[in-house]
Amino acid sequence: MASRGSLAVVLILMMSLQMLSGCFGNAEPKPEVVDDGPFAFDKPIPDNVWYHYAGAVDATSQKAISEANLTVNLSGNNLPFWAEGSYYSIGMTTFEPTIGITSSDNLFISSWGNGPAGSTAMVRCSGLIEMQNLSDYSCENTYDPLFPVANSNDPYLYVDKWTDRIMKFDMHALLGMTVEWSDNEGDSWSQPPTAATSIYSVQDHQTITSAPYPAALHDTTWVFCINGNAPHPLCSTSFDGGATWSPEVSGAPLSCQSGGLTAHLEGGENGNFYRGNIGCSGNGYSIYRSTNGGFSWTEHPLPTSESGTADTWNGEEAQVAIDDDNNVHAMWMGLDNMPYYAFSRDEGDTWSPAMMIAPPTQINGTGFPVITAGASGRVAFGYVGDSGGDVWNGYITIATDVFSENPLFTTVQINDVGDPLDTTAACGYNRCGGLGDFLDMGVDQYGRPWFGLSHNLAGDIGIFATITDGPKLRGDLAALNSMPSGGNATL
Repeated sequence: MASRGSLAVVLILMMSLQMLSGCFGNAEPKPEVVDDGPFAFDKPIPDNVWYHYAGAVDATSQKAISEANLTVNLSGNNLPFWAEGSYYSIGMTTFEPTIGITSSDNLFISSWGNGPAGSTAMVRCSGLIEMQNLSDYSCENTYDPLFPVANSNDPYLYVDKWTDRIMKFDMHALLGMTVEWSDNEGDSWSQPPTAATSIYSVQDHQTITSAPYPAALHDTTWVFCINGNAPHPLCSTSFDGGATWSPEVSGAPLSCQSGGLTAHLEGGENGNFYRGNIGCSGNGYSIYRSTNGGFSWTEHPLPTSESGTADTWNGEEAQVAIDDDNNVHAMWMGLDNMPYYAFSRDEGDTWSPAMMIAPPTQINGTGFPVITAGASGRVAFGYVGDSGGDVWNGYITIATDVFSENPLFTTVQINDVGDPLDTTAACGYNRCGGLGDFLDMGVDQYGRPWFGLSHNLAGDIGIFATITDGPKLRGDLAALNSMPSGGNATL
C-alpha cells in the first residue's frame, strides 16, 4: 500500500505533466488533418504544382472547400492526375513566337531574324513530342529558299490542323503582307511569295487561321485579320490555300468601335471562325464569329462585368480556342490582372459565368494569355505571372472537364524556382523581351499541350513548355506518357 507521501508525489507529477502539456500543446495549433483522397498519389505533389477550383480554392484542403461553400465531384472526366511541367530550348532566339504542330509530330516555332539573309526562321523541333531522353530532340531552321523574304515586323507561323500546310506570313507595315507555305514539314517552300494584302493601309498585329469551310480549290479556307486603317480589325480570305486573297473587309459589324488589335484567330471543325477583341462599345471583351468564311462577323460579349478588363498595354485581347466538338472557350485578363475563363456550348451565343483560374499561391499579376483545347471540355491555358518582386514565371493551367459544376484546374509552373523567365518590372503588362506582343499554344495528337514563349533572361531564347506528366487532353482520359524534365539544362 502506497504511503500518503508517495501519493502526493504522484499527484504533483501528474499536475506538472498536465501544465507542460498545456504549454507545449496549445502554443501552436495542430495543423489541419487533410484526407488526401484522390490526391494521394504514389509520389508527393511538387511544390510548383497546384490543384484548385475557380477563385484559387485549394482542392486539396477540405477547409478551403468548405469556406468557399463548394460542392465538388471529382469523378468522370473531372479527375486529378499527378502533374509536373518543364520547358525545352529551341537553341535560338525568338520574338512574339507563334507555333504549330504537325501530324508527323514536329513542333514549329517562329524565330525572328535567324533565317538566311536575316529572314525569319521557321524552326522545326523533331523528337520532342513523346520524347524519352533529352538527347532525342533537335531543332533547326527549315526556311531556306533561294530568295528568302526579308525579316518582317511581325512574322507569323501557323500550321493548318486539317492539311498540315505550314504557313509563313510576313508583315511589312506599309509594304503589305506576304505569304509562303510548305507541304513537306518545311523541307521546301512555295516561291515566289504571295502578296496577301493591298498596299493601302498601315498594318500591324496580324493573326491567321484555317477551317474546313467549303473552298473550291483547297481542303480548307484561310482567314487572316490585321490592325489597319479602320476602327476595328480588317480581314481577308483565301479559298485556294493562300495563293490568292480577297480584298480586306471589316472583321466586325460596320458600326463597331473596338479598335484594331485582335487576339489569335481560331477555326472550328464546323467551319466557323472566331477571334477576340474589345467590345464594339469600346468596353469589355467580345468574341467575334464568322460563319461565312470571314466575310461578315457578329459580336458575342464575354461575361466581363465582374472581372473587368485589364488596364495594361497588352490587355486589349481576349483569346479563344475551339475544342474538337466545336465548343468555344475564351480567356482574358481581368482588372486585377488575373486570368479569367468562360465557355460557350452554342457557338458564342451564351457563356458560362466567368471563372478566375489562377492557382492558390502568391501571384501578383499575370499577362500574355493564350488558350488551346483538345477533346470536348478539355482546355489548357498559358500565361506569365509575377510570383513577387517582379519574378516572372511561366504557367500552364489545364482542366479536363470544364463543364463540371466545379471543374478541377491543375496549374504547373514550367520553370524552376531560381530560374525565372524575366525580372523586369511589370514584364507581363508590357512588351517584354522575346515575349513581344503575344505568345501561342497548341495540343498535339496525343493530348499534350505545348506553350511557345521566350526565356528572356537567357537572351530571349525560344522555348517550348509543356506538362511532362499529367492528363491527356485528347482520347480516353488517362495519364500522358512521362517525359524527362528539361529546363535550364537545355538552354
